Amino acid sequence: MENLITSNLENKYYIETFGCQMNVHESEKVAGILVSLGYEETKERAQAKIIVFNTCCIRDTAEKKIFGNIGELKILKRLDKSRIIVIFGCMTQQEGMAELVASKFPFVDIILGTSNVHLLADKIKELEERRARKRGKVIDIDTNERPAVIEDVVPYRTSYPNAWVNIMYGCNNFCSYCIVPYVRGRERSRNPELILEEINALLKAGYKEITLLGQNVDSYGSDRNDGVNFYTLLNKIAQIDTKFRLRFMTSHPKDLSEEVIKLIAETPNFCNNIHLPVQAGSNAVLKAMNRRYDRDRYFYLIDLIKKYMPDCGVTSDIMVGFPGETEEDFLDTLDLVKKVRYHNAFTFIYSPRKGTVAAKMEQIPYAIKSERIKRLIALQNQITLEISETYVGKIKEVLVEDAPKEGYLCGRTDCGRLVNFKGNKEMVGQFVNVKIEKNKASALIGEIVNEC
Repeated sequence: MENLITSNLENKYYIETFGCQMNVHESEKVAGILVSLGYEETKERAQAKIIVFNTCCIRDTAEKKIFGNIGELKILKRLDKSRIIVIFGCMTQQEGMAELVASKFPFVDIILGTSNVHLLADKIKELEERRARKRGKVIDIDTNERPAVIEDVVPYRTSYPNAWVNIMYGCNNFCSYCIVPYVRGRERSRNPELILEEINALLKAGYKEITLLGQNVDSYGSDRNDGVNFYTLLNKIAQIDTKFRLRFMTSHPKDLSEEVIKLIAETPNFCNNIHLPVQAGSNAVLKAMNRRYDRDRYFYLIDLIKKYMPDCGVTSDIMVGFPGETEEDFLDTLDLVKKVRYHNAFTFIYSPRKGTVAAKMEQIPYAIKSERIKRLIALQNQITLEISETYVGKIKEVLVEDAPKEGYLCGRTDCGRLVNFKGNKEMVGQFVNVKIEKNKASALIGEIVNEC
């Protein structure tokens, strides 16, 4: 257990993030607000005057983990009642969840949703005023389905040499299993000129890899009338004349276009790495999921990717145990995985999300889902191992991202493969050539042959 330190709480904040990269970047924005108020980051909850949890509700396991972590804060609040505990994000945005958190955890002070966390500074001030009048906690959940895009929050970035840039928020797809449209609202695209300004400022500040974020980046611009779509936005970014890497996530198979794939292949700064969630390999299951594409459409996109970028690192999200999934449906998923040969796949068991269409369907027994996920993981692990073996003996350009321990570095290739190698931590942020010497389950092992 952490050392329970309660001294010097006045200027420390602690943020714990659950869920996706979108949440990670939103936590950077929260950190920016707190830094502007004079707080400094601490890595230990017990040292923090302000403790913030950025929550996720994409799966039931995520919610259970968050509830457990919130419960652990009770003793810290008891040790110092002036401590401020903030819970926000997708979980609290769900209907009735803010009230449940407030009643189950009365020591929580501020509860916000997904679209009004930019008001945190005002809410902290409001809490202080309420405490003076002994009026209790602050709860504010914005239920507007199309909230405004807020541009004036400056994130406090801690991910050098990588930086995340939102290009849009929300989702219009309403996949039958997914809670995202209900907790993040409808699609809203940022102004393209502001996106370009942010990217240029990051590159000027020395960042080397930019990841564009959106629930469905291929839909970028569909809610605007300026004629800029995802392809034209990428084309503007492609004109930036400096060495850097660009990635994006997430693409939707119903929307990804050949012109986007071709542009990625033709642009040196764009990584040959596409995350293309398939979710299932059965047409019947895809239809029940309301994914609005079938196997043929997905294979068509994979063929295009391999045509223009033969070495592209394709990754995916794959779900097992969706309501109604038969053994034959699951075998279709295994067949698709064998044919596509993903570099990596994020696999998970379907869990019902209250308020979604699929939650009302007849559910599959957990034992069946558990057995299927094991078979899927075993297959993907074997494919990943086989692909990794093809790297051995080759020289790859790697962006040095971190120095996990003294004398060792790690980074990723253009197609997204993690590589560990010896080196000096001053090299973080540099591009180096690494010869791959061997493959291990979680990463490639290499040796620097020369700096780029």
